This record gives sequence, C-alpha cells and structure tokens, in this order.
Amino acid sequence: MISEAQFQKEIDYIISNAIREDVGDGDHSSLACIPAGAKGKAKLLVKDQGIIAGVGFAKQVFGYIDKDLKVEVLKEDGSKVCYGDIVFYVEGSSQSILKAERLVLNAMQRMSAIATKTKVFADLLEGTKTKILDTRKTTPGIRALEKWAVKIGGGENHRFALYDMIMLKDNHIDFAGGITKAITKTKQYLKDNDKDLKIIVEARNLEEIKEIIDNEGVYRILIDNFNFEDTKKAVELIGDKCQTESSGGINEKTARGYAECGVDYISSGALTHSVYNMDLSLKAV
Repeated sequence: MISEAQFQKEIDYIISNAIREDVGDGDHSSLACIPAGAKGKAKLLVKDQGIIAGVGFAKQVFGYIDKDLKVEVLKEDGSKVCYGDIVFYVEGSSQSILKAERLVLNAMQRMSAIATKTKVFADLLEGTKTKILDTRKTTPGIRALEKWAVKIGGGENHRFALYDMIMLKDNHIDFAGGITKAITKTKQYLKDNDKDLKIIVEARNLEEIKEIIDNEGVYRILIDNFNFEDTKKAVELIGDKCQTESSGGINEKTARGYAECGVDYISSGALTHSVYNMDLSLKAV
C-alpha cells in the first residue's frame, strides 16, 4: 500500500487540479457582485441520510483557497446524519467560501455515498472475520477520495494502483502461459528489480487453487466468481498458507454468505462504481 505521505500528495493533486478546472482565471460571478472585503458564514446542510464523509477533505480545500477561513465542525467523518443536520459552519471571506463551494459539495456528496454503502457491507459482515475491500474501479482522477471514503465507512483499501501490489488475474495468467509460469516470472521480476511487492493470484476453479498453493510466495488468493460450496472447499484447501479473498458480483444479499465460508476479505467494485450521491447543500447563514 502507498504511504500516508504519498496519499496526501494525491489529495493535494486533486485539490489543485479541481480548482484549476473550476476557477480558472477567477470566479467572475462572485467577483462581479461581492466586495473583496465582504465576510460571510455558511453551513453544510444535509438533505439525506447516511454516513457523512469528506469533512477532512473540505477543511483542506478551504485552507487551500484561503488560510483565514474558519471551519467549525459539528459532525465528524463517519458520523450518521439525517435530513436537516448541519455538518459544519465555515466563516470568512464570502468570495473564498463561494470559490470552494462546488469542489467541497461534489467531493462530499460522492464520498458520503461511498461511505454509506461501505457501512452497509461492514455491518453485514459484523461478527465474522471477513473485511470488506474496495477495488481499482474508481472515478479517474479522484481515486484517493473514493478510497478515503471507503475507510471512513468501515472498509479497508485494496492496492491503490498498479504500482503498489502485484495482482495476477486471468489475462496475466493466460498471456504468461499459465499460473506457474506467471508466478515464477513475477518472482524473478521482483528479484531483478529489487522490489518488495505482495503477490495476489486469481483462481477461476479449484484446480487453479491447488496449482497456486504449490507455488510459494503468494500473499493472497483471489477466489473469483466461486459459488458458496466451492468457496468453502477453496478455503479448506488454502488453510493458513496464505490469505483469501472472494470477489465477483458479490452484493448485499450474498456478502454474508461468502463471509461465512471463512474468507479473509471480500472485494466489491460496487462500493465506488454504483452509488448515488448524498444530497448536501452549502447555504449562507
């Protein structure tokens, strides 16, 4: 996984690029009718229900726009919110508040939706050893925000990108000439390039599970698109040789069943690619 410093760099890139995209050479709507010295106060109003996420990000955005803006937080990231709740107040330059408004709302609406969906999965898995993981099925350019939201909702992050973990999936295996060849070549590649990356290998059936186990050095086996019965068999075969992860169309109706098969993790792209934004507004007070 990437370091906290690397993750913060990603957040910094997101903020600077989003402001470049949205503000350009100036917020001319505000510049045209609001005096430069005008002061104001606004509240973030919830018009929905779920888990709020992105408060920490909003504070960074306000600080990037204007270090003199003051934020009073009433609901921290991860809090349950209902219609009518106020998450925070922001006070200072009216122009600065308006310049930050859209980025804050866009990010928090999506992050809150992701956190809310993740919390549903986390609650479904409660009482088992299984943890819910995100995937790389994220919105291009804002992956760090979406993975941050997963953690706020009680999930865990899978690899951040292609560079921080090895994942040998069906296409890698087929192009490499089979599981054993793919794993052997990967180990040699890591040795030759002095890289210390964990290796995850996808299995499509129980025979592939057995072949992966015969190759040492695999960190986790991805048990992909297995039914409950075969997942239980796979977990028994793997034992404590490496970690286990179920994936492939797992939803709210089936997640608990896969957890009860004994896997360590369930990964779901739906956490980030199938959500409806939480309804939030920034209103002057």
